[in-house]
Amino acid sequence: MPLRPVSSSDLLIDGKLAPGTGGTFDVRNPATEEVLGQAADATADDMDAAIAAARRAFDTTDWSRDHGFRARCLRQLRDALLAHGDEFRELAVAEVGCPTFLTSGPQFSGPVNDLGYFADLAESYEWTTDLGEAKPMGLKNTREVRYEAVGVVGAITPWNFPHQINFAKIGPALAAGCTVVLKPAPDTPWCAALVGKVIAEETDFPPGVINVVTSSDHALGAQLSTDPRVDLVSFTGSTATGKKVMAGAAETLKKVFLELGGKSAFIVLDDADIASACSMAAFNVVTHAGQGCAITTRLVVPREKLDEAITATKNALAGLPAGDPSDAGTICGPLISAVQRDRVESYIALARSEGGTIEIGGGRPADRDKGYFVEPTLISGLDNSARVAQEEIFGPVLVIIAHDGDDDAIRIANDSPYGLSGAVWGTDPDRINKVVNGVRTGTMGINGGIWYSADVPFGGYKQSGIGREMGVAGFEEYLESKAVATPA
Repeated sequence: MPLRPVSSSDLLIDGKLAPGTGGTFDVRNPATEEVLGQAADATADDMDAAIAAARRAFDTTDWSRDHGFRARCLRQLRDALLAHGDEFRELAVAEVGCPTFLTSGPQFSGPVNDLGYFADLAESYEWTTDLGEAKPMGLKNTREVRYEAVGVVGAITPWNFPHQINFAKIGPALAAGCTVVLKPAPDTPWCAALVGKVIAEETDFPPGVINVVTSSDHALGAQLSTDPRVDLVSFTGSTATGKKVMAGAAETLKKVFLELGGKSAFIVLDDADIASACSMAAFNVVTHAGQGCAITTRLVVPREKLDEAITATKNALAGLPAGDPSDAGTICGPLISAVQRDRVESYIALARSEGGTIEIGGGRPADRDKGYFVEPTLISGLDNSARVAQEEIFGPVLVIIAHDGDDDAIRIANDSPYGLSGAVWGTDPDRINKVVNGVRTGTMGINGGIWYSADVPFGGYKQSGIGREMGVAGFEEYLESKAVATPA
């Protein structure tokens, strides 16, 4: 089944591909601003039908109990997607604006291959734990704990890494035995809708087990939070929207998984190689134009080496210009939309008004008359209380802040409403471990270490979210436990 040429996409509801009852909406290329085609525009009625299909599939089929069949379906999906790999990679670059090199990792190949990890987990997981015998109230009993799928999952995903986040939700949810309604972001509907097409035409997933509902309406996902037929909502996006999801879910006391914002710190110790550390910090913040919740956007450096660090970071950013995402050498592509570009530019203006210095960048690239591009930007002259140091910008903007020793660096890193990720660069293992242990965040990289992998739990502290995604911990988000006792 060739996917090319793509000009439109459908919903997947109850095993059938169908147009949305709301018509269609445009899919736009963020690098050129051109309309690529249309996606099905779902309404509340379509979402209602998808929820009903998922509920019916969970309640009336053996999907949740047939571990081997679930594993087979997930491997079918992985293999079918990889067979269409070139097409999906091209579409990701065009629709998401992601640099080509990322499609060999988190923008396609990585999360697709990770479906195999969750298929294996469905087969190898210990679904029953024997607790042995006990005598509660003097009566001898054998006890065990059984683990079961939570039920219907509403998965609401963002536009920045759509394949990674879509599969990080549907992979473990399906492996655990849940049924799913996937609601992707309006900016990147095709990444989800075309997966739905593959599911419908090239796999054995039963009708209703996985449903894909695209819509131009950002608020349509709220229906998943409030509908009593949905047992769990898994949401990735802003902290502000995550709070609304949680409030909506509270009406029916349904479980929530929330992976939210970040303002992560890259801490450089005074025994580190400043040039190497600052080069890595620059690379991190421009990757995919800084559109990643776990990207380190605060560079915290020794005060006595601040000038050296500013120079090193400026030099690194100068070699990482914004460019065409389809070019193999591009690291920093466009932002997703004009709305996001305006948001990033407003923060750069705010930094100036707060007394900050724009060391490099700060505008739109002179060689880009089309596309939603912003230059890689370094801001200095502000402390950690500045709004640009406290709020998530989601663009290629790095704020450099001076620290007065290891304890002060830890204090600055923790002086944030978020706690999603972080990094430390140094040479003394004891000092590095003190920083790692002191920073309250869900992931940390040491001297360029990369934690991203299917078996590594990802999530945050504080207002960066609730729960973990990926790994066994992420799989278990989609399970309930049932204690069973039998007289011995």
